[in-house]
Amino acid sequence: MILGCGYQMVGKETHLPPGLTSIAIPTFRNQTLEPGIEVPFTQGFLREFINDRRVRVVDRNEADSILEGVIKSFDIYSVSYDRSGLAIEYQTSVVVDLTLKKQTGEILWKMQDLSESRWYRTSGNVLISESNKAAAMQQTGRFMAERVRNRFFHQF
Repeated sequence: MILGCGYQMVGKETHLPPGLTSIAIPTFRNQTLEPGIEVPFTQGFLREFINDRRVRVVDRNEADSILEGVIKSFDIYSVSYDRSGLAIEYQTSVVVDLTLKKQTGEILWKMQDLSESRWYRTSGNVLISESNKAAAMQQTGRFMAERVRNRFFHQF
């Protein structure tokens, strides 16, 4: 005789509307002056939902729903300085609006003014500084996507 011990798998429960089994995540719209910022954010969201596997990530014409993102603002602030007064660390701050729609256009939910920030170190070498900035933007997109995915499946 086998008795259950009361343990169960946690983390795969969903509260999605019936019939929502697939999602498309088109390239986010960039309303900022920061060129290419839409790429790490779109990639972060795609990666997060693909790895989760509770809904299939498919092309727009095959999807039950579409998650659209708009990057509304991107700001950089210097946060620390060296002895000569030159900035050595910056903080990036991004604000995004998200809308989940059914294929029919019906809006299922909206998240407005979702923000995320990250710090990065600068360098006397412009290539290193730009690489650090790009890494900060990728982290920002990844962390924002993780937060949204958690809300998507647990607080729909």
